[in-house]
Amino acid sequence: MNQDLVRNSTPGAKHRLVILHGWGADANDLLPLGILIRQQLKIPLELVSLHAPEPHPQGVGRQWYGLFPADWEAVPGAIQSLQIRLKALATNEIPLEKTAILGFSQGGAMSIGACCELPFAGIIGCSSYPHPDWEAPKQRPSVLLIHGRQDNVVPYAASEKLLKELRISTSNVSLVGLDCDHTIPEESIPRIVQSLIDWFELE
Repeated sequence: MNQDLVRNSTPGAKHRLVILHGWGADANDLLPLGILIRQQLKIPLELVSLHAPEPHPQGVGRQWYGLFPADWEAVPGAIQSLQIRLKALATNEIPLEKTAILGFSQGGAMSIGACCELPFAGIIGCSSYPHPDWEAPKQRPSVLLIHGRQDNVVPYAASEKLLKELRISTSNVSLVGLDCDHTIPEESIPRIVQSLIDWFELE
């Protein structure tokens, strides 16, 4: 059993959704959201939720890198390690091209920072932010950004900054602003599901 992730699959799955949790949570935190997305998507879908590699400094949960204070110097190494883990998920049945990624908060920053350089079907960044000096590559997967306008943890302006940077690339990007705080509200699920339908070319 792999202690670095939680895997939840359905028979015959030909597509995958990878989930990256936020600072202080773990791989179990967003798995119910993934299951709800799968139910509405109505196709066999493998869910893979990754544990961040470092223990949270308060002793509960995990972190992708130190955040309070922010250890920005650790980000390149964290991105590289995550890319290695993501590439290892690819199989003949479900390659990266049939895999989408969803990240929340610190996990959203990691998903965008790591996966814009990989051939994913698409990237969903929820309450995300750009790492310092990050630049979007010219070629990248499509990106859906979701952010609460009342977010007092990661300001909505962080996703606006991501949107501006991602627009210099050749692929699609969109930002959905919602009337909520630092969370992924249920009302965002239909937009997430429609993006997955488009990226997986299910219609």
